[in-house]
Amino acid sequence: MLRKLFNTIITLCAASSISLAQEFNAKITLMHDKIAGIEPTVFTTMQKGLNDFFNNRKWTTDEFSPSERIDMNILINLTGNNVGGDKESYSATMSIQATRPVFNSGYSSTLVNYIDKEVVFHFTEFNTLRFDDNQVSGTDAMSANITAVLAYYAYMVLGFDYDSFAPEGGTAYFKKAQNVVSNAPEGKSITGWKAVENTRNRYWIVDQVLNNRFDEVRSFWYNMHREGLDSMYIKPNESRTRILVNLKKLYNVSRENPNSILLQFLFNAKSDEILHLLSQAPKNERPQYITLLTAMDVPNASKYNSYR
Repeated sequence: MLRKLFNTIITLCAASSISLAQEFNAKITLMHDKIAGIEPTVFTTMQKGLNDFFNNRKWTTDEFSPSERIDMNILINLTGNNVGGDKESYSATMSIQATRPVFNSGYSSTLVNYIDKEVVFHFTEFNTLRFDDNQVSGTDAMSANITAVLAYYAYMVLGFDYDSFAPEGGTAYFKKAQNVVSNAPEGKSITGWKAVENTRNRYWIVDQVLNNRFDEVRSFWYNMHREGLDSMYIKPNESRTRILVNLKKLYNVSRENPNSILLQFLFNAKSDEILHLLSQAPKNERPQYITLLTAMDVPNASKYNSYR
């Protein structure tokens, strides 16, 4: 497993005590100020239950030392309740942020920075949260939906993390996320899982990751992290140039796949980092990169143009 080369010495020293070490340092925070008429203890139990579910589960068969765990923050903002007439059901947005450390530095690079606006679920205070890779759907679709959404993003983050250490190293985890999509709970209030609903949901993100039309996106991802950021400490100028030059790969994909959700998913995570690299590039080199970036990442075009 190539990602383990990232911190070999620490891994070897700690291996005897981490056989069951979890992959994430995850914190799930619940916001419920928009919900009235529900006992506060319900939300306390809900937040604890979601954290326990996510952090006590082994998502891979690999061993992670404490220094290798992926930092992850999930903010679930409850926007309403009584979904479909069920007083214990909630609608929410879910903000997912995940980072991985950059080799030989105190800096962490963003892997995912995304807001999912299509989350609904049922929660009963003392019921155990469950998830089964082989049978995502359950008799209670609304109850199963919250763990399915969390599992989907756990696998997506793992996929992007492993892809950052080895070319297409995260394929197995992206396929697990796709399996969650294929077996997702179904119900009239449940959205985000189907191709026919829209072109910018969970279905399409993982579909594009695994589609060979987007191979260059994954190639760029590996180049940016392993051959770029992880080499900054020894060859900062070469590493920065390598990342910026490889923007051409993304541009080719963007031109052939306009309005791709995968590319916007990437820029949600990477635009600030790319801006920082751009600011360090010689002024005479910037225009070529800015032209590519403004064409691909329209929401951040004004930021890129400020460096002309």
